[in-house]
Amino acid sequence: MDYNWTDAMMDAAEPITEATSTDYDYNSSDYYFLQPTPCSTDAAITLGSYFKPVLYSVVFVLGLVGNSVVLLILIRCIKLKNMTDVCLLNLAISDLLLVLSLPFWAFYTSGYEVVSNVLCKTIVGMYRIGFFSSILFVTLMSIDRYLAIVHAVFAMRARTLCYGMVASIVTWTVAICGSIPEILITGLVVDEERLTCQAHYPSGQEKTWKLLHNFGENVLGLLLPLPILIYCYISILIVLLKSKNSNRHRAIKLIFMIVCVFVVFWLPYNVVLFLKSLLHFDIGNNCENTGRLELALHMTETVALIHCCVNPVIYAFVGEKFRKHLYNALSSNSACAYFFKHTAVQMRVSENETSNTPI
Repeated sequence: MDYNWTDAMMDAAEPITEATSTDYDYNSSDYYFLQPTPCSTDAAITLGSYFKPVLYSVVFVLGLVGNSVVLLILIRCIKLKNMTDVCLLNLAISDLLLVLSLPFWAFYTSGYEVVSNVLCKTIVGMYRIGFFSSILFVTLMSIDRYLAIVHAVFAMRARTLCYGMVASIVTWTVAICGSIPEILITGLVVDEERLTCQAHYPSGQEKTWKLLHNFGENVLGLLLPLPILIYCYISILIVLLKSKNSNRHRAIKLIFMIVCVFVVFWLPYNVVLFLKSLLHFDIGNNCENTGRLELALHMTETVALIHCCVNPVIYAFVGEKFRKHLYNALSSNSACAYFFKHTAVQMRVSENETSNTPI
């Protein structure tokens, strides 16, 4: 079978009245590592209050538009036919779940109070479930592409709609289970006459809960997905290098882009998270290191959130089939028809050069 490798790649309670920790926003994850200390954290606080609302707003708009388009095209035009379609749909839902929580954090980091314990837990749940599930569905899509290219015959039986739905249910279950502990311990805390949304640890178990949080996030965010991505794409590269297909160079570039994007967005955050954990064992625990790591955690987490804006581009818009349906949907609107008129010829030429491999 004459595969177009680029398309094959794409187929693929009540408020607590006494504060128990420093006032940090939940979204930054900093408070998980805070201990009573005279060390100054002014730099991290300033960055959070002045820059995070703007950055969150930008990520919210871009992520909402991009993932909403993916969702609409998949539901209205492409329909769900195989495992790749299911993965793309769930990845878009994961990213939307994450970005829809960002307006709350933008207001919260600007100094506004949280007025509802239910709202606090709901937003924390949306953020964490979206955070974990987005990474896990990126990993699942890598496995899907690996099967489609490396084990093409077996993939005809394994990459079905039914198996895609089962894999998605398992993925959502893992993401939800990984988020439940934080949802349960998070609530409203009155700190200096201001209601804050943060964790309230069981008495005497604060260190244990923080370390468990770090370990769980490092496992789901890096230690599990990164080796899978590397193995899948190295195996795909080996197959592509042996292929004589004219589009293999585009597919190889796409592989490097996917891996590099994942490493750039997620590796720094997880490394800083791990280094923060070492402070509990008195490894490098001093004021200078504490201040630097808190500032680094603010910055790297914000960078990690940008990933939900990039996902629609590298996992959907690059695919020929998806771009074709997007073009047809937009060209049916008279306001958009003129803009896309000059791309029609290029789209037809590209279609003639590609196979019918989904996305």
